[in-house]
Amino acid sequence: MPIAVPQGVDVAITGEQITVKGASGTLTRKLHPLVNVKNDAGSITFIGANESSAADAMSGTLRALVANMVSGVSKGFERKLNLVGVGFRAQAQGQKLNLQIGYSHPVVKDMPAGIKVTTPTQTEILISGPDRQVVGQVAAEVRAFRPPEPYKGKGIRYANERVVMKETKKK
Repeated sequence: MPIAVPQGVDVAITGEQITVKGASGTLTRKLHPLVNVKNDAGSITFIGANESSAADAMSGTLRALVANMVSGVSKGFERKLNLVGVGFRAQAQGQKLNLQIGYSHPVVKDMPAGIKVTTPTQTEILISGPDRQVVGQVAAEVRAFRPPEPYKGKGIRYANERVVMKETKKK
């Protein structure tokens, strides 16, 4: 399946690298030697270099990764986190995220380059950027500071996450 390159996105294939430039930034990925990549006037195709199953698997994997790169530089990716708990607050200050999540000290998380963090309300965190993997990784690291606990449901959770609650111990 070829990837359609939208207007305003520039794809350059040089030797062992593919570079995708767009409105949100520039992403670069190393190409696998078992995959041949062709850029034909607005569509990118991925074909295995030989008939092995490894080449077939890597062509599909590389196609998905480059499709995410093209989508990321044109639209971008975002993850939304919610804070559940009394007194739990989040505040974005430039490239830092300050969290008060029930510890005796505030938790400060520095954002990597290219990642933007905003807090629409005190209990919502919006992490966005062009690289899908980095956005998901940063969201997972923020969630790991206080994952939701199963008895009261307090903690940091993804916006669409359902926490299965446990029943308390009976006498």
